[in-house]
Formats: sequence, structure tokens, C-alpha cells
Amino acid sequence: MASSSPVRHAWRVLLGLLLVTGVLFGINSLGVYVIKDANGEAASSWAPELALDLQGGTQIVLSAETEDGAAPSAEQLDQAAAIIRQRVDASGVAEADITTEGGQNIVVQIPGVADEQTRERIQSSAQLEFRPVLYTDAASTSFIGEDGNETPFPTPDPNLEATPTAEPTDASDLAWITPKLQAEFQAYDCANPDNDPARAPKDQPVIACSPDDAQKFLLGPAELDGTAITDATAGRDPKSGAWLVQLTMSGEGGDAFGVVSTRLNQNRIDGLSPRDQFAFVLDGDVLSAPRMNGVILDGRPSISGSFTQESATTLADQLKFGALPLSFVVQSSDTISATLGTQQLQIGLIAGLIGLALVAIYSLIVYRALGTVIIASIAVMAVLTYVIICILAWRLGFRLSLAGVAGLIVSIGFTADSFIVYFERIRDELRDGKSITAAVEDGWGRAKRTIYISKSINILAAVVLYILADATVKGFAFTLGLTTLIDVFIFVIFTHPVMQLLARTRFFGGGHKLSGLDPEALGAVYRSRSQFREVATATTGRGAKNARARGEADRRQTIAERKRAEALAGDRPTKADSSTDGAREGDA
Repeated sequence: MASSSPVRHAWRVLLGLLLVTGVLFGINSLGVYVIKDANGEAASSWAPELALDLQGGTQIVLSAETEDGAAPSAEQLDQAAAIIRQRVDASGVAEADITTEGGQNIVVQIPGVADEQTRERIQSSAQLEFRPVLYTDAASTSFIGEDGNETPFPTPDPNLEATPTAEPTDASDLAWITPKLQAEFQAYDCANPDNDPARAPKDQPVIACSPDDAQKFLLGPAELDGTAITDATAGRDPKSGAWLVQLTMSGEGGDAFGVVSTRLNQNRIDGLSPRDQFAFVLDGDVLSAPRMNGVILDGRPSISGSFTQESATTLADQLKFGALPLSFVVQSSDTISATLGTQQLQIGLIAGLIGLALVAIYSLIVYRALGTVIIASIAVMAVLTYVIICILAWRLGFRLSLAGVAGLIVSIGFTADSFIVYFERIRDELRDGKSITAAVEDGWGRAKRTIYISKSINILAAVVLYILADATVKGFAFTLGLTTLIDVFIFVIFTHPVMQLLARTRFFGGGHKLSGLDPEALGAVYRSRSQFREVATATTGRGAKNARARGEADRRQTIAERKRAEALAGDRPTKADSSTDGAREGDA
């Protein structure tokens, strides 16, 4: 029963691998055949998504604008480019190329066709502002007159009073609403492109609309900007289960928001609606205007409402990455072709196939039938890597660039290294005189420590490269780290169980000459650590083969083993010495 335990364990592990593979294919099948995206198309695919250098995509050129009309500084452009990159990454688009150009523009290149939400994230480039709501109404520019007909609001008279009659005490004070501002609000057309509230001074009230132009708001001066927010996440309310947006503010921002929340909450208690609301204004649009339901002093407010998962996530991303030092105008938006094209991809794939073929040939020559285990392990790894990349493209927006393809090709050699270390350990155990089944288990125990250490270094290198390298190299680092993890997984859950089963077959377990595990061919001439089998001294035939095996064993002895063998040999009398001693005793 004890001898069959490794066999049962091996079969259980292989069944577990089969189950994992089935689950991965099942997950991707859901995205291909069941789940649809916003456009009604399949959410996933059986082909990996390609990056900008292989597929082409969308190019959006943003032109920076400052309040005083001066040219932006290089630091401002770099900061804006970094924030736009965060926005693009948050939308699930990978391998995007975002650069500054000419000291005035930011060029955003996205693989494939950019959807509307991604465009909104990129183009919503103004600073984020917190403004209290003074008044709100439907976005209408007309009213029903006494005659029952719909009449447009008149153009505001330039002579109307534009200065508050009393000094406003805070940003929610109705004294901000002058006769001129009230007339402008009534006639304000949200659809008119000339109305640009993003240019309004921060210390003055402003008229703004919701993104769908269905509601317009009269807002007080800005009290906070996007720098007050350090994090924003979408999640569910643990009580109601509804989607909400949870904010985390900086220390200074949390203190300022505590003052604002105290005032707005008091307005709610006093029934001063809508002056109990505050608006998040991004690029002149009111993203959300929630009511204050309590005093928030810990700097962690949450926004609730009729959110879906998608809308909550979008708002969280806009609030988190909304603090840009500049405002931008979309200068152009075009479709671009692949920078490298399919020819380079084909060359990379051919290079990978050549490398795979060379590894296979080397494995079969050096390890004979045992090389098929290496080939099978690489094949299983390729299948798992392929389906995982498809799933990552669906769930995380991962796209395979030429650098990523290079990482996959390099991983072939790294993967073969693991199996070679394991097989050499097995052969060393066979040279020590162990049985093949014992050599497989003991070789596994020694090889896995070496492989774990080496793979840990590979993963560490991939992580450091991903963090510090340029965006064009991140694809290489990502695929290298991913394949290293899969390599360790295959080594544990496929290669070793297969070897446990093969060691108990007649072909491999019996040490067939073509198996790669022939003890005699490997120089397994030990009886123990210090005693050799008797070998012939002939220079041809079997004697010569045994002599070569003896030499192989001698070369593989450690210094301690060699000294111990010499000491034991010196203590034992040779046959010639024994005969001489016997003759002398007889003579006496």
C-alpha cells in the first residue's frame, strides 16, 4: 500500500490540473458566449488582444490651456500626462502610449477603438472642484407665459446689478445670486458650446449643467479642489447593498470638508434645499450633486444614489484622477495604423517556434525519451498561458505587445531550465546507486529548492523591471513574471506527478537504454557512498563501458567521499597481501 501512495497522489494532482484548466476555459467561455459588453458584443475572445504597436488604435491630441494664456511649464505637462495615464489605466486599457509634444500638447494613443467612456476620461481634463449648490432647475431656456404659450427667457440686460447687495458670509449664501446672475441662469443654454463654466473664476459663483444637459445648477464659489481627494473607490453599502462611491481625503482636505459638511448639514436641518447639496464639478460638468446627510469629520465621505457598478466606478475614477494642473482642448482625434505591423509579429512567432524546436531537439538528444516530459510540460504551460492571457485581456484590458511576445519567447528557455535541473538531480541520485523511484522522489526534494530560489529571483527582476522601466518594456516584464509563475505551477502540478507515474512503468522504471534513466549508462557504480562495484579492466566491449562508468563515478565523488574511500581502502588488506601473509605463516 505504501508503494502505491505516490501513485495515488500523482493522479490526484493531475486531476487537479485538469480541473484548473477546465475552470480557466470555462471562465473565458462565459466571456465569449454569454457575457456581452456595452456594445452588445462578446466581452472576451479566444484570441489575445494586441497592443498599439501590433494592432494600431486611436490617437487623441490634447492642447493645454492656462488661465492667463501663458505656455504651460514642462512640470505641469508631465504631471498632467501622468494623471491622464492613471485615468486610461483605470478604464482597463493597457499598453497605452501617452507623451508630451511641443511643450503644449499631450498625445494619447490607445490600442483599438476607444469607447466613449475612455474618451470622456481622457477629455475631462479640467481641475476638479467642490462647489455648494445655490439653486437648481431643469435645463430649460423658456417658460409658459400668461397666454399659455412657451416663451424663451430674454437675454440678460447688461445693466442689471452684478454685485451682491450684501457681503456673502459663506459659499452657500444666497447673497451671491445677483439679478444679473439670476437672469443668466434662466436663459442659460446647456447645449450652447460657447458656455464654458470651466473657465469661471474659482472664487465666484458659476452656472453648470449635468453631463447629459438635463439639469442646470447655480453653484457657489469653489471650496475644495481635486487635490483634497487621495483615493476614491466604488463599492456596495453593507446595509442596503446599493452601489456607492467612498472617498478618502487628505488631512487638510478632510478638515476643510468637515467645515463644509457642518454648514450643509445645518441647511438640511433647516430645510434649506437645495443648499444642503454640494457639487463635484469636472471640466464644467456637474458629475454629482449629493445631499449632505450628516457631519463628516473623519475625511471619509461616501456618495450614494441610483448608481450602477459601471457608473459608480466611472465616478470614482473621475474623482480620483480629476486633479489636473491644466485644462485641455481636444485638438484632434484620429485612427492610427500599427507602428510595427503583423510582419514583425510573425517574425517573433517564428523565432519562438524555432526556439521551441531547438529545445525539443536538445531535450530528445540529451535526455532521450525523458525529453518528451519536457516537451509535454512546455505544451501544457503554453495552453495555460494562452487562456490566461485571453482572460486578462477581458478582465484587465491586457494587450500583447511585441515586448510581451519577447517575454513569452524568453520564458521557453527559463521553463526548460526547471526541468533540466530536476532531471539532473534524478540522474545524480541514480549514480549514487538508488532505485529509479527513490531517485525521482529524492531528486524532487533537492531540485525544488533550487528552482524555487531561481524563480523567485526571476519574479523579483520582473517586478522591478515592471515598476521602473518605460511603458514600452512593461509588457516584457509582465509576461516574464506571469510565465515564471506558471512555470513553477507546471513544475509542481504536472512534471513531478508525471515522473512519479513514469518511474513505475517498465520502460522508465526498468532503466531502458532509451529512457534516459539507464543507471549503467549514467555511471551508477556505487554500492554505497564509499564502495564501488567491481569493474572489468578491458579496454573494449563491456569492460571498457564499465571502466568509463567507473571514471564517471570517480569524477562525481566529493572530496570527503574520496578521502573516506581511500581511508577504507588503506585499512583493508589486499588479496596479494593476504596471500603473502598466509605463505609466511605456512613457512613458519
